[in-house]
Amino acid sequence: MTETPRPQTASAPPGATYKVLLLENIHPSADERFSGANLEIERLKGALKEDELIEALAGVHMLGIRSKTQVTKRVLESASSLLSVGCFCIGTNQVDLTTANRHGVPVFNAPFSNTRSVAEMVIAEIIILARQLGDRSREVHVGKWRKVATGCYEVRGKTLGVVGYGHIGPQLGVLAEALGMRVIFYDIAAKLPMGNNKSVASLNDLLSQSQFVSLHVPETPETKNMIGAAQLAAMPKGSYLINASRGTVVDVAALATALASGHLAGAAVDVYPSEPEANTDAFVTELANLPNVILTPHIGGSTEEAQEAIGREVSNTLTKFLTSGATAGAVNFPQVDLPPYKNAHRILNVHRNVPGVLRDVNRIVGDRNANIDSQYLSTDANIGYLIMDVEGDASADISRQIQALPTNIRTRVLY
Repeated sequence: MTETPRPQTASAPPGATYKVLLLENIHPSADERFSGANLEIERLKGALKEDELIEALAGVHMLGIRSKTQVTKRVLESASSLLSVGCFCIGTNQVDLTTANRHGVPVFNAPFSNTRSVAEMVIAEIIILARQLGDRSREVHVGKWRKVATGCYEVRGKTLGVVGYGHIGPQLGVLAEALGMRVIFYDIAAKLPMGNNKSVASLNDLLSQSQFVSLHVPETPETKNMIGAAQLAAMPKGSYLINASRGTVVDVAALATALASGHLAGAAVDVYPSEPEANTDAFVTELANLPNVILTPHIGGSTEEAQEAIGREVSNTLTKFLTSGATAGAVNFPQVDLPPYKNAHRILNVHRNVPGVLRDVNRIVGDRNANIDSQYLSTDANIGYLIMDVEGDASADISRQIQALPTNIRTRVLY
């Protein structure tokens, strides 16, 4: 069923100031890129709940968030001025991407900037688990002295299985090989191995061969509970599981059972099916107080270097979209990146993807005797995104007529 597009409000006209709302302590490096783009920036330290976010987005053109702010269907339908959303992190599951797409709102993220930070943390956790360092440290803190070697191992010569070989997996594999580990990986798509990493044919092949398994997959219906009781049983007795991907990927109850029974020798978990909205909120998990289990509060990418790089990466894509209409890198939108064209007016149009839209647009331009200097259309299953550079002073009239088309979702004159 086709959704009714939200009512359009006037976006900031060419040369006017655009409003940007940045939540969740986004790194100040974002301001470096935003500073030259005629933007009015408002910063708030924490996340906002749904009603608060709807109120705060009145008149806002760009929203920057991290992982805690939920941009729901109701938020998107209420935020009539919103042009784009920037997720200053890897994940985008906190945004209703389908609704954003159908309302003409591209969503950008930072798929590369914190990958090294996550890979380094996983390497640290592999060594900590192999040596039971977390337990020994806790014991000494409370005055208990247990100098033991039983159940403690070197990681050299052990096999690391990497599930998901996207941006983080290859870096992790290279670092692990430098420690003398054998690295295998499984991904649903064919991937070029780094170093001596080797692919395996199935998830079960990987699980059965690995002393350490590290998960690096997105949150999708296919990955929900992809590691459950059967998969944990397929891992060798005395092996270890690391999850720094998404909390829904692992059946936490099954993991707790495998740890309590001694089938798994340890685990490191950084993400959970349900996470607190604020640092002051309480947190409860079935994994608490189990031996040789490292629990961290979703900090895989939380380094100064990563946050600085993310600030630059996402602010750059947002600013490029604002100044040229480019959607390259958007996770929910047709990919268009047309260089600026001098001495022309640029019109951006998002419309329902049905036959005849480009014909209708070109007829409007032709009736005005205007010349099209450049034009680029890209589509997905739901929408089409058109960038068009038009000569002359007819852009305002052309834009109004395109907005009147029944297929129109959003149209604006960029410059």
